[in-house]
Amino acid sequence: MDLRPSVRYEGPVYRPPSEAGSLIVQATLACPHNRCAFCGMYKGRTFRVRPLEAVVEDLDAAREVYGPRGVRTIFLADGNTAVLPAAKLCAIGRAAHERFPDLERITMYGSAKFLVKKSAVEWREVAAAGITRIHSGLESGDAATLAAIKKGVTPDEAVAAYRHVMGAGIELSVYLMVGLAGAERWREHALGSARVLNQAPPTFVRLRTFVPQPGTPWHDRWRDGALTLLTAHEALRETRLLVERLEGPTTLLSDHVSNFLDVHGRVPEETPAMLARIDEALAWPLTAFRPPTERLVGLRL
Repeated sequence: MDLRPSVRYEGPVYRPPSEAGSLIVQATLACPHNRCAFCGMYKGRTFRVRPLEAVVEDLDAAREVYGPRGVRTIFLADGNTAVLPAAKLCAIGRAAHERFPDLERITMYGSAKFLVKKSAVEWREVAAAGITRIHSGLESGDAATLAAIKKGVTPDEAVAAYRHVMGAGIELSVYLMVGLAGAERWREHALGSARVLNQAPPTFVRLRTFVPQPGTPWHDRWRDGALTLLTAHEALRETRLLVERLEGPTTLLSDHVSNFLDVHGRVPEETPAMLARIDEALAWPLTAFRPPTERLVGLRL
C-alpha cells in the first residue's frame, strides 16, 4: 500500500492539450468569469482561491511521488489562475522551482479580461519567478461574436491585454474556436480574428473546433436553428481565410481532437505550405474527415 501523499484535486480538472505531460496543481477552483455562452466546464461551481499553503503542500506531495528531477512542466489550474495577485503567483513560482530544479516552465490560463489587472512591473516579477506562459482563449476576434458569447472583452481590449503581458516577457498561447460564429458569420469571425492576432502576434495560435456543449446558451442557439455548424469543408475554408490573412510572426497549431485537419507551421515562413495542405484537403470527400460536429455533441471534447 502506497502511503505517500498525493496531489489533491477538486471537481473535473481541465488543461490545454499541450500540457498533457505537465504536473497539474490547482491554484484556483473554477473560473472567476464563468459566463462564456459556449463553455460548460465550470457551470454550477463557485470560483475560489486555494490557500498558498495548500498549493505548496501539493507541490511537496508531487516531489514525494516524482522526485526532484521528475517534473519538467507545471500547469496551474483552474480557469483564469492569472487573476491571482502577483505576490501569490511569485510565491507559487518560487516554491515550484525550489522543489523541481529542472523545471522548464509553469503555465496557467488567463483571459484578456484579467491580464490587464496587473501592471507591467508585476507581470515581469511573475515571469522572473518562473511563470512564463499563459494560455488565453480569445475564441474570436469578431466584435459581434465576442459580445454574443459574453467573453467580457472587445477585440481592441484583447489586443491591449496581449501586448501588455507579452511586453513583460511572458509567452502567450491564444486559442481560436473554428466555427464558433457558425455559417452565419464565418467570414467576419476569420477576418476579425486575424486582425486581432496581427496587432498582437502571440507566441502560439492554437485552433480548436466549436462543438456545442449541452446546458450552454451557444448549444441552445444551435439547437434552435440560429447557429449553423460548419461542415469539414466549410471549417477548412474558414481556417484558410484566417491563415491567409495572418501576418505573424507566430506559430499556428491545430493540436486538438475536435479539428478536421492538422494545420500547423510558422507564420509567415510556412504559410504557403499550410495553405497548400488546406487546398489539398478541400478536394477530399467529407467521409475522409472526422464525423460531423453534431455527432460529437455531448462527448465533452
